[in-house]
Amino acid sequence: MTGHHWFEPLAEHMGEAYLRYSFTKGTVQEVDHIVEALGLSTGDRVLDVGCGPGRHAHELARRGMVVHGIDISQPFIDLAVRDAPDGATFERLDARSLAFDAEFDAVICLCQGAFGLMTANGDDDVVVDGMSRALKPGGRLALSAFSAYFVVKHWEGAEFDADTGVNHERTEVRSESGESLDVDLWTGCYTPRELRMLADRHRLSVDRISSVEPGAYGNDEPSVDTAEFLVLATRVAERA
Repeated sequence: MTGHHWFEPLAEHMGEAYLRYSFTKGTVQEVDHIVEALGLSTGDRVLDVGCGPGRHAHELARRGMVVHGIDISQPFIDLAVRDAPDGATFERLDARSLAFDAEFDAVICLCQGAFGLMTANGDDDVVVDGMSRALKPGGRLALSAFSAYFVVKHWEGAEFDADTGVNHERTEVRSESGESLDVDLWTGCYTPRELRMLADRHRLSVDRISSVEPGAYGNDEPSVDTAEFLVLATRVAERA
């Protein structure tokens, strides 16, 4: 397990209050799209990287997939386990320490969890390589990433570092009891070109990159006016 990460005390403070944020309310629509886009079916094994309290993993398991969720936050894992339907399992695990070997039909990493927040420290290749290795040959990946274009064009007051592609935000989060906490967030931001090059380095062939919003996943072409990109990719065989 890689060491402590700055996100852990933030997640511990929020606990179940995380699920009150508006960006968590589109789970069913997001899973509708992911199931269709990845061609998932009953019995498929899915790894949910950065699963948080398990909202996507729970919904996939209810539809007959066998899902394993990992997250660096133990409080989030505890929440995910508490209400887990049959077919969903969870463990505390750092996305920078994935050691799965061709075990899954699909990997999902959504909502800037293990990707955007972890990769703000420069661990992009480590995280993506772990997800790629977890896939069976021909397995599919769905990965969301924050748009560098959107931050620069639309986010007033953003502290975007053009050299590193990392955005810094000072914000307030609340606990289940309403107690506020001022926190710093660092999020890795990307262009579609960067995402394609990153995928290619780790045996992932990009099938589509779309502009999406939480709760509004679809197939729109990449633009500068939407907060997230959704990458769909396929694990290819090792190069000779």
